[in-house]
Amino acid sequence: MATMQKLRAYQGPALFSHGFRPFFLFGAIYAGAMVPLWLVVFAGDVSLPTAFAPRDWHVHEMLFGYVCAVIAGFLLTAVPNWTGRLPIQGRPLAILFATWLAGRLAVTFSGFIGWEIALAVDAAFLLLLAAAAAREIVAGRKWNNLKVVGIVSLLAVANIAFHVEAHLDGVADYSTRFGVALVVTLVCVIGGRIVPSFTRNWLARREPGRLPVPFNRFDAVTMVVGVCAMIAWVVTPSGRFVAAALVAAGLLHVVRLARWAGYRTVSDRLVLILHVAYAFIPAGFLLAALSAVDLVAPSAGIHAWTGGAIGSMTIAVMTRASLGHTGQALSASIATQFVYASIVVAALARVCAALEPSHSIPLLMIAGVAWAGAFLGFALAYAPLLCGGRKF
Repeated sequence: MATMQKLRAYQGPALFSHGFRPFFLFGAIYAGAMVPLWLVVFAGDVSLPTAFAPRDWHVHEMLFGYVCAVIAGFLLTAVPNWTGRLPIQGRPLAILFATWLAGRLAVTFSGFIGWEIALAVDAAFLLLLAAAAAREIVAGRKWNNLKVVGIVSLLAVANIAFHVEAHLDGVADYSTRFGVALVVTLVCVIGGRIVPSFTRNWLARREPGRLPVPFNRFDAVTMVVGVCAMIAWVVTPSGRFVAAALVAAGLLHVVRLARWAGYRTVSDRLVLILHVAYAFIPAGFLLAALSAVDLVAPSAGIHAWTGGAIGSMTIAVMTRASLGHTGQALSASIATQFVYASIVVAALARVCAALEPSHSIPLLMIAGVAWAGAFLGFALAYAPLLCGGRKF
């Protein structure tokens, strides 16, 4: 009761009453705007004042710009639920958001300000986020949740490495794979919590039948094999040994997903999209395995993970959390279903562009338009909830 009274005492803008509000809204706007801009840059029609190579700018801003904004929104909202402590809100949250925004500007204009300054400004966000989350988790004595902070801390290391590698070598290959591996691992950790949990909660209110299998030793083995396979892939993305490890991880994740009874959730799009998003995890492993033996382009597996698993899972989390934390009914409106359909189309088109080089240009255009439609559609549909409505 005391906590709720303190929450109600907050008198600032609703946008900064909870972490999910600014980071989900502006992260989505950023993601929706950056991909069309990237396509124009890719076509050679526009050049950016960044110190990064064009491809590295695109990779960095999707991975350490958009994705990390959603991670921040999720973490700053989840930690109070884990610990029972007050959320970070008001001025501290505004400062953290401003730090994220400053990083986006610093990276894009790093050709003017210099890569060292851009690194310092950009690195500050993830370091502050990890420190803030760790402080709350330690104060709440929820030690088990520190593993999520550990992944965020490693993301901060990967971000710094990205800047340094791009400066020294001209391209950031190792740190790109490192960053992708970390976020995929985070999706597996968080997805392993929320997908079976939300599925079980929804199915339990319907007719009796099969329910998701609770987390057990199989899930732990799947996670360990997946992490080991991704470490091998980060070190060297080609070779039969890496391919075998990736296939093993992919098949284990197929079984893990099948154990969650997703086929019973077709009528609830908010739950179904979680299963669809997670399906891109094993798809990414298997496509990366084919790439390791030179059967498909490397970007096929990478975009199954990034555009598919990460893009779809972040959209799924943003919609559900925005509805739940603003007191709305947990049901997918027509606009929400459009957003879900668009992100899946974008992911499939981008993977197909890597698999079918002869049709890559039209497929890239489809992927870019669908991606922008998904994220800008989310921003348009959910802005009234994120900027107003219930503050807690």
